[in-house]
Amino acid sequence: MREFLEDAFKHQDAGLGRQQKDRLQDLPKRFYTEVDVVEDNGIFAVTLNKRVAKSPTGKSIMTTNADLASYMRHEYAAQTTHIDPATMPHVRLMNSAIEGGEEAGPALIDEIIKYASNDLLLYRADTPRELVERQEAVWDAVLVKIARHFGVSFQPTVGILHQEQPRETLARLRATLADLHYVPATAMVSVTGLTGSGLLAIGLKDKLIDADEAWTAAHVDEDYQISLWGEDYEAAAKRTQRRREFDAAVNVIRLLA
Repeated sequence: MREFLEDAFKHQDAGLGRQQKDRLQDLPKRFYTEVDVVEDNGIFAVTLNKRVAKSPTGKSIMTTNADLASYMRHEYAAQTTHIDPATMPHVRLMNSAIEGGEEAGPALIDEIIKYASNDLLLYRADTPRELVERQEAVWDAVLVKIARHFGVSFQPTVGILHQEQPRETLARLRATLADLHYVPATAMVSVTGLTGSGLLAIGLKDKLIDADEAWTAAHVDEDYQISLWGEDYEAAAKRTQRRREFDAAVNVIRLLA
């Protein structure tokens, strides 16, 4: 039995290794050797072997921001034998935006406001006291900044029953997004999905909060549970991956909104 256990520990990552190998085989192979950024009349594009990088349906991936193009160039250059989209958050986000196109803009804004009207920051716990105090300290700070900046009010509630937010508040928040370009709008929707909050996305867009403040606010409940029970390894790995995607979305908002 001891020999069996020693052998099991020696090969404990064998299953993971097989999974990684199988996953690698499902990914497209890296076909390019050169990665560059080219500029034409203020439009920047990543080129792979001198050809402009394309979205999955063949649309050219271009941006008006040199820094964003540089982020994408770095992600393409960092690929090894295969192209792994999970390690390319800026490229994936731009692919999504370009595939949706300008016509997706109104639906993206609708999604942000839908989140804001039932926002994470507005639904509070009644117990335990430590969690209640943490939610009040972190979430109220964000709500106050947004309320003062836009001249709006919110109605937080305790529990999970729906609480209608003032129509004037939602209308004013929507108006601030009316001229938003579809690329940063896509990034804001990514933030809402990753955090459960449209208000955090709006706060980031208007530079009322920074990325760390938004991430902390989004994880008040989760961090409280971790303080009680510790952190699960798999959950921690998923959170790290979500943070990469979040940071990429914040970069796009910061550069283009």
